Amino acid sequence: MNDENGNEKSEELDDDYLAAIDAVRAAIERFEDCGEAERQELQNDLDELSRMAEKLESGRVEIVVFGEISTGKSALVNALVGEDLTQVNVQGGWTKDLWHVPWEGTGYRVPGFAKTEVVLIDTPGLNEVSGEQRGEMARVAASKADLVLFVTDSDLNETEHSALVDLADAHKPIVLVLNKTDLYRREELEQLLTLFKGPRLAGLIEAANIVTTQADPREKEYIIESADGSTRSEWRKPAPQVEDLRIRILEVLEAEGKALIALNAAMFAADKSDRMAALRVRLREDRAAKTIWSFAVTKSLAVALNPVPAADVLGGTVVDATMVVTLGRIYGIDITTSNARALVTSILKAAGWVMLSEAVVSYASSVFKALTVGIGSAATMIPQGAAAGYGSYIVGQAARYYFQHGASWGNASAKQVITQILENTDKESVLEQLKEEIKKKISLNPYAGDGSQN
Repeated sequence: MNDENGNEKSEELDDDYLAAIDAVRAAIERFEDCGEAERQELQNDLDELSRMAEKLESGRVEIVVFGEISTGKSALVNALVGEDLTQVNVQGGWTKDLWHVPWEGTGYRVPGFAKTEVVLIDTPGLNEVSGEQRGEMARVAASKADLVLFVTDSDLNETEHSALVDLADAHKPIVLVLNKTDLYRREELEQLLTLFKGPRLAGLIEAANIVTTQADPREKEYIIESADGSTRSEWRKPAPQVEDLRIRILEVLEAEGKALIALNAAMFAADKSDRMAALRVRLREDRAAKTIWSFAVTKSLAVALNPVPAADVLGGTVVDATMVVTLGRIYGIDITTSNARALVTSILKAAGWVMLSEAVVSYASSVFKALTVGIGSAATMIPQGAAAGYGSYIVGQAARYYFQHGASWGNASAKQVITQILENTDKESVLEQLKEEIKKKISLNPYAGDGSQN
């Protein structure tokens, strides 16, 4: 029996593994219908979720090699694979990107996937100079890993210890690899291993997961005796010693391979989903705030600079309705213009006497314009425009709350919500900012405020 990717299934996948696949797919579907602007911001996260889904559905195991520069990470990957595939250089910081190396010789298979692929991922060093981006790259890779090999060549410094704590908090299976043990005398090595198994790493690393290796042993001098009794010296490079590590990796995978892969994927999907949701909320709130202020300013200017009697009031109503339609789209809710007008009306009714003063100012100024046939515009435009803009600002804040709660007032009434908005709004500050916008427009327009009908 084959799955949709052509893998031969040796047994049915268990419920936890299927649930992990569903969790990743659900996270993708949750954000696939977002707007174009949001999608551009969330695309990287969506791509990572898609890769995680593909990883799960193909039964791929990812083992990330993590640590500081010059600890022998790349050499360790080469030694495990048995080929010189990753870049190794005497200069620290040689690894510039993530290296994905198939490890075909493990012999491990995820139950349910006869064609399991095990991949070793070499990462840039944590402590590279000017390498914050590379360090972040390594951390992201580790967050998606099923198993982490944390490589060091000495006692852990603060950077390494901090990274190890972060990984342990993410509930990652971690094997601590003490590499370059050929550089230590026997008593030094025993002392270092005792230190690793002490209280500082208690709760972070299981004693069984502390392994020593010699991924790239230094050359040794051998004394060779010929048949005639003469001797000569010859420098040779010993074979890498990584068998204990290979065995421990297989033991961890055999014991909990499929379970840890499923758990890792489910946690990754949850973390990504939370991050993307928070980012989408921030994007929407930023756009909504800018939209509300833009329409408030537009209404202020439209009312202040319109010399036609009563046209400012009618025009202001159109501005408010258009603003509400725009806000609805930001929050993914379609609302018709007629429904938007109805919502504006209900907000103004709920505001009651508190908003009545703004309406009186606007209406009285329009009457004044009518009686003076436009001559009074210069005297009334700034306070009238600011008052109208303030009313639009409050309508926008109320509409934003309404859309934030799925086109409802939530557990409160419209009057309670709007009263709270009014109490939390610095009215004088908003009015002053709107007046400044009007004055700025007047200063740029030599004909504004001269009473002209043209």
